[in-house]
Amino acid sequence: MGTKYIFVTGGVVSSLGKGLAAASIGRLLEARGFRVMLQKFDPYLNVDPGTMSPFQHGEVFVTEDGAETDLDLGHYERFVSTSCSRDHNFTSGKIYESVIQKERRGDYLGATVQVIPHVTDEIKAAIRKISDGVDIQICEIGGTVGDIESLPFLEAIRQFRLEVGRSNSLFIHLTLVPYINASGELKTKPTQHSVRELRAIGIQPDILLCRCDRPIPRELKKKIALFCNVPEEAVVTAQDVESIYEVPLMLGREALDAIILKDLDLPYKDKNMDAWESMVRTAKNPGDGEVRIGMVGKYVKYEDSYKSLNEALAHGGIGNDLRVRLIWVEAEEIERGNPEALLGTMDGILVPGGFGMRGTAGMVEAVRYARERKVPFFGICLGMQIATIEYARNVCGLGEADSSEFQENTPHPVIFKLRDLLGVDHLGGTMRLGAFPCRLDPDSLAYEAYGAREVQERHRHRYEFNKAYADQMAEAGLRFTGLSPDRKFVEIVELKDHPWFLACQFHPEFKSRPLLPHPLFKRFIRAAKEERDRREARPSSRAAGVVPRQEA
Repeated sequence: MGTKYIFVTGGVVSSLGKGLAAASIGRLLEARGFRVMLQKFDPYLNVDPGTMSPFQHGEVFVTEDGAETDLDLGHYERFVSTSCSRDHNFTSGKIYESVIQKERRGDYLGATVQVIPHVTDEIKAAIRKISDGVDIQICEIGGTVGDIESLPFLEAIRQFRLEVGRSNSLFIHLTLVPYINASGELKTKPTQHSVRELRAIGIQPDILLCRCDRPIPRELKKKIALFCNVPEEAVVTAQDVESIYEVPLMLGREALDAIILKDLDLPYKDKNMDAWESMVRTAKNPGDGEVRIGMVGKYVKYEDSYKSLNEALAHGGIGNDLRVRLIWVEAEEIERGNPEALLGTMDGILVPGGFGMRGTAGMVEAVRYARERKVPFFGICLGMQIATIEYARNVCGLGEADSSEFQENTPHPVIFKLRDLLGVDHLGGTMRLGAFPCRLDPDSLAYEAYGAREVQERHRHRYEFNKAYADQMAEAGLRFTGLSPDRKFVEIVELKDHPWFLACQFHPEFKSRPLLPHPLFKRFIRAAKEERDRREARPSSRAAGVVPRQEA
């Protein structure tokens, strides 16, 4: 059987959840025994999202091979048992860059280079790059139908269907059916107009996923089917759910996967979603209560900036039969106020990654609070760098210790620019990116969590720990329990006389899955539970704090 292709587009408004829809379809089809691969095409002109603001684009998801990609690839890896690469995410900038390089080399033999056929051919070649050995390939087209930026991608998939045939390709369109309070009705007109826009460029959707906040009555489905030229059974309700992990179950109840099998002439295979259903039940109704985790960051006003991190914490909760209540703490608020008031009710404190000096003083105070009050602490990337700065200042007596990123002329640069990047000023794609090995000390929290001597974790950083300070800080009690095999890079630091204090230079959240929580997150949440139990047993052991304003 050759590869079958599913193209997912979106209309009416952005942020409808095309990535989650594509990932959920992949989950359903994989549960039927098919080998599934997912791919994302983004219409913006950036070559990749690596230099984009988290407030505009959300998190940058890093693949094993070091590509900086769209956050939807995180959904793909969490829902489907595949590992993405740089060939799973293409932007307009990446496509045009390749076309222009070919033109400069003379690959087009003097032809006038145009959007059709040269750009569309490049897009089609990108689709085929990951098709080998795949039963079903799902391609998500970013943007909203009607945007000028996405037209080359839509034209490319229109051509692609002509090349592979109707029985080998499927168009699924995600649209919106809003409820209008004033009239008390669900309205189909936005969906009709979106499909009309799609048909005007030569694409007739085969299935409509209709986002809504309540069930769509059959009469309304019949109306949508009639005006949009699709079978009634192909008008699928995509209703809001409590957890993103419910989406595959919800779409399965609408028989979406069965419709896809029929339309693509695929063999019927029994579906096994037992493990997924059990995971969702635990996520929604944990048996051991909840823990409160304070996330002290600089991008907390936009949740998507920490998307994989949020999900990895939830996975850690699922792995411990707990609900994780995430409390967002703006680092700059700690600088202005009392850490006790903001962190006093937390069962665990996490300082995540980030770039630039803003908020770092508040992060240092959060680390100090966790260290001195014996609250479980987890630092990630910048969080590890902040942890070493705090220790150098407040334990080792190096009062002006800092990172050369924040203070170029600091007398004690305990964090400095990667030696491999000295003299490199370009920002795009110049960090230490992708999976690298880390060797663990057998007598460490990290080894206890992983149960392995060596692990591979994904990185995204431009600065590293300065090993010139290692001996001094080790003598003062900081433990370096994870190193690169060549001992060049410090990967993990821990404290001995603390219930659970671990900080790592890498990003473990990128490898966490709902069915396989990452060991460090699972162990951190367990430590938070133990802290909760200790605090409940001795209610006066820590002063009651004020719950911060932002709560997830």
